[in-house]
Amino acid sequence: MKVLVTGGAGYIGSVVVRELIRAGHSVMVVDNLSRGHRQALPAEVELCVCDVGDRAALEGVFRVQSVDAVMHFAALIEVGESMKVPERYFTNNTANTLTLLEMMLQHGVNRFVFSSTAALYGNPDRTPIEETDRLQPTSVYGESKRLVECALEWFRKTRELRYASLRYFNAAGAAGPDFGEDHQPESHLIPLILSVALGQRDSIAIYGADYATPDGTCVRDYVHVSDLASAHLLALTALSQSDRLIYNLGNGLGFSVRQVIDVARRVTGHPIPAMESPRRTGDPAILVASSAKIRRELDWKPRFPDMEKIIGSAWEWHREHPQGYQA
Repeated sequence: MKVLVTGGAGYIGSVVVRELIRAGHSVMVVDNLSRGHRQALPAEVELCVCDVGDRAALEGVFRVQSVDAVMHFAALIEVGESMKVPERYFTNNTANTLTLLEMMLQHGVNRFVFSSTAALYGNPDRTPIEETDRLQPTSVYGESKRLVECALEWFRKTRELRYASLRYFNAAGAAGPDFGEDHQPESHLIPLILSVALGQRDSIAIYGADYATPDGTCVRDYVHVSDLASAHLLALTALSQSDRLIYNLGNGLGFSVRQVIDVARRVTGHPIPAMESPRRTGDPAILVASSAKIRRELDWKPRFPDMEKIIGSAWEWHREHPQGYQA
């Protein structure tokens, strides 16, 4: 199968690209490299450096390539930033995705795997969260993704689009010592913690210590990036039999910010000082997934559910690449 991967030079997209190639698929990547890295891709992968919202560039890709399916990772993901510049998120995450869908359907491509998010659930009514629970985003980022999911359902009903929406919880870890997480700027908890252990910052900030959780800090569900990638390949295959797949991707285990810091201290052997800071706007107190549906329907089995292994793989990457892919 020929798969077009947007945002394929990013953290999750690049791991999925490698898994697709390993499974025998042909891959082309579209990425503007604003957040991605050419070094994260196998040398043989064809890369079109352009924006997903660039109609002329996409038209050229679909006209030349015989694309069978699209996996879409090209999104801005910072909750705090989305609350400061909402227009950037609605343009990039929502409007540009609609442009991509339009180009797909014009060229007869009707299989779409979407990188969605647990941020759709906002402050959930219960945990663990199930796919049928209410969608009530508390951030512009979450809303920008919810709008795409609404559009996907209408395209399914009216244009015979077949789609999988995969609602990630917190992606973490590294797929190997040569391929890991490198965001500029970095805002994800685990790489920020590890930057303290590397001596690149003095302490880790805890944003909010007064949440209604056991230790007062936010609780999140962390899933290894390689396990996310395997779920994408399962969903791609399953779209040959189904026209709509909606799945949570998480371990079903919640770890507070303080707990993650404690695990990182054990893994790295570094004291990792922590400083309490004010809450960030839009951060829910608890986000923990039920991934029972994808386990049951697609036999998805996370291989790296243990937090020490997740952080250990990330630590291996960051020690080898203390300056990211630029080193």
